[in-house]
Amino acid sequence: MSGSPVPLIDLEPWFHGAAADRAEVARRTDEALRTSGFLLVTGHGVPSPVRAAARAAARQFFAMPTEVKAAYTVGVGGRGWLPPGAEANAGAEGADVAATPPDLKESWTCGADAPTGDPAVDEVWFAPNVWPHEVPALRSALTEHLAHMRALADELLVVGARALGLDEDFFTRHTGHPSYTLNINRYPPLTETGEPAEGQFRIGPHTDFGTVTVLDREVGAGGLQVDVPGYGWVDAPHEPGAFTINIGDLLSRWTGERWRSTRHRVLPPQDVAPEEDLVSLVYFYELDPDTTVEALGPPVGHVAAAPVRARDYLAAKLAAITVH
Repeated sequence: MSGSPVPLIDLEPWFHGAAADRAEVARRTDEALRTSGFLLVTGHGVPSPVRAAARAAARQFFAMPTEVKAAYTVGVGGRGWLPPGAEANAGAEGADVAATPPDLKESWTCGADAPTGDPAVDEVWFAPNVWPHEVPALRSALTEHLAHMRALADELLVVGARALGLDEDFFTRHTGHPSYTLNINRYPPLTETGEPAEGQFRIGPHTDFGTVTVLDREVGAGGLQVDVPGYGWVDAPHEPGAFTINIGDLLSRWTGERWRSTRHRVLPPQDVAPEEDLVSLVYFYELDPDTTVEALGPPVGHVAAAPVRARDYLAAKLAAITVH
């Protein structure tokens, strides 16, 4: 971690320390989000067996024949299997998806599924999760992982509110019935994908869309890079047991761009590691879908933006990365 613009922050003092310890964690979090927009956290309380079980069950699913996985095929934002070629994240930055090489990955997606009672909202944001009968362990493993991820994401929003001098529930009062998604991304090896096309990545350059992203990743040659001002593209550091945290567009917008929604990408498979096969657990936390996000002014924020409704913003971004 030495010299990295992405800091490592221990959350143990936040959960169990004195007031001064909690204040210091909040201060360091604010500093990280103002500069790189990324941080690593330890002391988060998520048991390592929970993460290991989720990854192992996902690998069982990904190892099945394509014709079996195909029965669970969905589009971007759906619940099930997102096959290779379905998504091009560079489209979120305005790139022409039709002319952009698709991301070199496959994904299993699940997420919030408790209906609100509004059919128009539930169909898009709270659709029932789908669970493959061929891998019975997947449902229990991912359900447990999701519960830990939501609790951690809410706590990080509380840390953020404290850092800004706001009521600690300033953000979480809008996460009573939030949308969220867990994408389990498999990045196949070079021996499976073949040589990437020009400008093709495992995930193309983009910013995330929601509030908090919690990433449990495997380190590799074709790994995560972050576009940090003053540094350019840098390899994201990796610390065993830590989560990689970044914020998305909605939270950046909410803070008047005090906090940075930072561009990042996942490199294509590399010639130096042709057999490298990585699986990342990526939790995207959002808000109650009808939340109106309005930019905070000084002394918190410094960039005004028109208010947006969370679900409208998110729907437009998901459409932008969909390969038709």
